[in-house]
Amino acid sequence: MDSIGTLLLPPQSSTVASQVDSLFYFILGISIFFFVLVIGAATIFVLKYKRRQATGPTPQIDHNTTLEILWTGIPIIIVIIIFIFGFKVYLVQSITPKDALEIRLTAQRWMWTFTYPNGANSASELVVPAGKPIRLLMSSTDVIHSFFVPDFRVKQDVLPNRYTTVWFEAPDPGEHLIECAEYCGRGHSQMSGKVRVLSESDYAKWLDSSAVSPAAGISPEKYGESLYRSKGCFSCHSTDGIPSVGPTFKGAYGSTVQLEGGGQAKVDENYIRESILEPQAKVVRAFPPVMPTFQGVLKDNDIDALIAYIKSLSTPNEESKEGEKR
Repeated sequence: MDSIGTLLLPPQSSTVASQVDSLFYFILGISIFFFVLVIGAATIFVLKYKRRQATGPTPQIDHNTTLEILWTGIPIIIVIIIFIFGFKVYLVQSITPKDALEIRLTAQRWMWTFTYPNGANSASELVVPAGKPIRLLMSSTDVIHSFFVPDFRVKQDVLPNRYTTVWFEAPDPGEHLIECAEYCGRGHSQMSGKVRVLSESDYAKWLDSSAVSPAAGISPEKYGESLYRSKGCFSCHSTDGIPSVGPTFKGAYGSTVQLEGGGQAKVDENYIRESILEPQAKVVRAFPPVMPTFQGVLKDNDIDALIAYIKSLSTPNEESKEGEKR
């Protein structure tokens, strides 16, 4: 990886950075070439063909078929190449690897808060292991922010009342600047942070030292399970795969459900959040629309915990875990 950077771009510190830079330099090179070609040709023609004395009208030239084909065909070919190149980079940035480590990001004026799988938290500092794909599940508590790490070439808006995601993989240990790329108020310029990439062993030590103890709190999954019972979710939603008044939570996350009135929806973070706050927005077919709204009852952290719990019921090893308990 490039740890120095160039005059135009910062260091390449993620697995996708080199592909983004190649596309950037390709477009820059094409732009410079045609700029010099057009300006150079215009300058030559101005100097060579300027009027030096009064003459008659210039001859009428209708068109030049060869020239017209060239100035139409060449740009089309270039645009197609840029599209193919750009689409490949887009796919790489959009499809998260299956083994990615998921970390919860919450944006608010004017700081970033990160919640790790073991319940640990950090503010304005994201700590990740080197050589491991990282998926950030992001939302905002107030206005639109934009998570931007220049060294990684990743940028994604962080929105209130819904989730967005972004992923990256940093192969080498180091520190990298986090910036907010969306104006979010007076403190926008101070809304910065850093990504601290550690070796796998150092990350494990940091995670152990930062873990939330039982006295201070519990993991999001465990907290979500306690909310599932204390808020009465168990009376309508089972966790053993058998539907009740409402759909079962077992295996729900990642599945596709058929909706009343036609259509379907994928059960992801945004769908679960909407179902908790606006349960009548998307009603699953064959189930009565009787679920009440939990607006004002559950805080964002509560909703995040319930989502984490529901997701844990859809992991591949869930059946084996239940078998071990028995």
